[in-house]
Amino acid sequence: EDEQIVAEIMRRRFFPALITHKSWEGFRFAGHEIRITEATDCYGAVVWPSALVLCYFLETNSKQYNLVDKNVIEIGAGTGLVSIVASLLGALVTVTDLPELLGNLQHNVLQNTKLKCKHQPCVKELSWGIDLEKNFPRSSCHFDYIMAADVVYHHPFLDELLLTFDHLCKNDTVILWAMKFRLDKENQFVDRFQTLFDLEVISNFPSLNITLYKAMRKGRMKA
Repeated sequence: EDEQIVAEIMRRRFFPALITHKSWEGFRFAGHEIRITEATDCYGAVVWPSALVLCYFLETNSKQYNLVDKNVIEIGAGTGLVSIVASLLGALVTVTDLPELLGNLQHNVLQNTKLKCKHQPCVKELSWGIDLEKNFPRSSCHFDYIMAADVVYHHPFLDELLLTFDHLCKNDTVILWAMKFRLDKENQFVDRFQTLFDLEVISNFPSLNITLYKAMRKGRMKA
């Protein structure tokens, strides 16, 4: 079953029939062909399999996780694929990443969402752990969903990542997080994450070493 679903996910990717002056990859999600321009000199500007797993989940579970008119933020958006799919599914999306990635990110988001979405997504700088209250004040920022794909990898900013999750997450916020397991240091982040959030595995793909999690804040108010 894992291999069948993974094969279906990977079939959503296609490449240009002709070589063009600007390299891009294509993806089919939410009834649209999405063209993503990558930057091969930067980890953050490449489409990784975790993003495809999350996009596939959003599309195939759109009734249970109805994104229409929901406030969504993606952290570490990279090329913007997840945010684009969420926008095509009707969400009001804030797309975030480091300042050096915003140019390519804005290009991908604009060319794949303009005149196609109910809400035009907003691209915004977010450096994890920095100026969170200034740029995303708790009093006025409320997100129904936080989305993240492959944000835990070999980098020194895991403390800042956890702080960012904590700042953005309200009691009723749902986190959808796709993670590829690589090294022990990154794997230990899951244990630290669970000190603040209740974590549930909603999909697991052993052949890709990717797990898709749903999380909510611990001690949240019960409905």
